[in-house]
Amino acid sequence: MSKKKSIAFVGVGRMGANMARRLHDLKYKITAVYDVNRDAAQALAEELGSTACKTLAEVTASADIIFTVVTNDAAMKKIFFGKKDNLLQEAAGKLFINCATLSPDIQKEVATAARRRKADALEGCMASSISHAREGKLYLMIGGNEDTFKANKSLLDNLSINLRYVGPVGKAAEVKALVNMVMNINTAGLAEGLGLASALGLDLDMIREIFSQTGANSRVLETDAEDMVNRDHDCWFSAEHAAKDSGIAQKLARKVKLKLPLNDATQAQYAKMAKEGLGELDKSGIAELTFPGRHAHPKKARTARKNRATKK
Repeated sequence: MSKKKSIAFVGVGRMGANMARRLHDLKYKITAVYDVNRDAAQALAEELGSTACKTLAEVTASADIIFTVVTNDAAMKKIFFGKKDNLLQEAAGKLFINCATLSPDIQKEVATAARRRKADALEGCMASSISHAREGKLYLMIGGNEDTFKANKSLLDNLSINLRYVGPVGKAAEVKALVNMVMNINTAGLAEGLGLASALGLDLDMIREIFSQTGANSRVLETDAEDMVNRDHDCWFSAEHAAKDSGIAQKLARKVKLKLPLNDATQAQYAKMAKEGLGELDKSGIAELTFPGRHAHPKKARTARKNRATKK
């Protein structure tokens, strides 16, 4: 793909903004940004020398390729199918690359609507963190027309250290749901293991080291264990998003009449966090439900986090 093509971003939270910064560093033309948080969009636009659009139709008119990084299916429907303003207005010839973790159904719905307007859409499901977005080291799972993927592979390579074409639209969303389902189950299991160790009076540093050398090892042991022990739940991937993503896996399982009791239990735990006002914590915050003495005082997790931030 030529760098002469212009690019826009809809949804410029931490992931979307850092993807835009990455491409700007590589001399791509970032012509427009949009976010319901107008201040965030304006700040990023000033940083990148682009326009903070006031309407979605303006975004589409301003770019050849539009990345979307929105929160959930409802937000996706709003930006593509809003009655008064949406991205599909005058969309012929445009490409939409949708990077949020969403249901396969909404990905298919958007792709079908785009084709009807002579536009195209790809899934670019991400399995990485904020720092990876900034450094161009995302793990991207791509779904959609394979020729469209190949035509834009160089752009996607510039965002990704690992790039995998999964199959037709909807398939990348299915795979991403599986990734996050297993990650969330592992995180919940680790929280229970460390919580029980704490209740038994065991040394948690010793337990973490033993876990790392045995069948209890996992990627989340590396990323989340210390935060669970220290109650350091600054958000990289929120509990609220974990509940949503495990819920997507639940719905997929129901469609094929498969029971997933571990996923159901994990989803219930993350949903409980959201209900109790802890949804903005990182997924490691699930330890607040398992460590002895914590669940009775969920607000202490937020207070501890604020105190650490003040000291830094």
